[in-house]
Amino acid sequence: MFEQLTLLAPGLLGGSVAKAARHRGLARRIVLWSRRPENRVRLRGQTWCDEVRDTPEEAVRGADLVVLAAPVEKIITLTQTVGPCLDAGTLVTDVGSVKGEIARLGHAAMRSGAHFVGAHPMAGSEKTGWENATESLFVGRACFVTPVRETNGRALESIVRFWHELGAEVTTLDPDAHDEIVAHISHLPQVIAASLCHFLAQKTPGWRNFAGGGLRDTTRLGAGDPTMWIEILRQNREEVLRAVRQYQDELHAFQTALANCDFVELRARLEQAKAYRDAFRP
Repeated sequence: MFEQLTLLAPGLLGGSVAKAARHRGLARRIVLWSRRPENRVRLRGQTWCDEVRDTPEEAVRGADLVVLAAPVEKIITLTQTVGPCLDAGTLVTDVGSVKGEIARLGHAAMRSGAHFVGAHPMAGSEKTGWENATESLFVGRACFVTPVRETNGRALESIVRFWHELGAEVTTLDPDAHDEIVAHISHLPQVIAASLCHFLAQKTPGWRNFAGGGLRDTTRLGAGDPTMWIEILRQNREEVLRAVRQYQDELHAFQTALANCDFVELRARLEQAKAYRDAFRP
């Protein structure tokens, strides 16, 4: 149990961390900070936190674990803001979905004796905001923990244990390897869903009224927050571009097979696709 868990900028993920930590008894005291004053007022009425402070520097005072739950473009700035204020031994982790720059600059921002260990729980949703947070969000979900070469071993063990106690299935991975993986399994699906929605939006609007579950399932990610996704795509631009180029080659091969009436090739691709999807974990 941590004596004080501090959540900075809690949205869906940060709020869910706080709720899960309270539910599972992982912290004696939970302290929050939110950038907007009106959010701080509303958060003070929540039963899953003990105190809301007015600045990030105040919020991390006395904390032995800090979770940075801001959008990815704000995490580095926030780390550099609170890094010099931390007590020796304080652990810092985050929930950002791009890890390379965050992991390296986060480690560099820590004062002597404090430790930054990046993390990325794969538990997002098209919904945003702490109002949609839930204590069970991380149960059974993958979570990457992304140490750099200089990361303290005991700090790494503590962060891995923390995410595990929230219910996540933890994998420890190099930050750059993480960014390559999520470019394919998270960021590319977002690009495909959004581009499909954009394409269909240029057709007759009433067509969507005839859509069944297939289109709803395929385009669910298209409802994601554009501001959040612009920052993710900006930070992981090179890896996403590589994934998009490879997917364009795949789509072109499918188009060629259909144009040539090569239904043997199409069947092979469809069967391989079905086998891949059927092998997903429940």
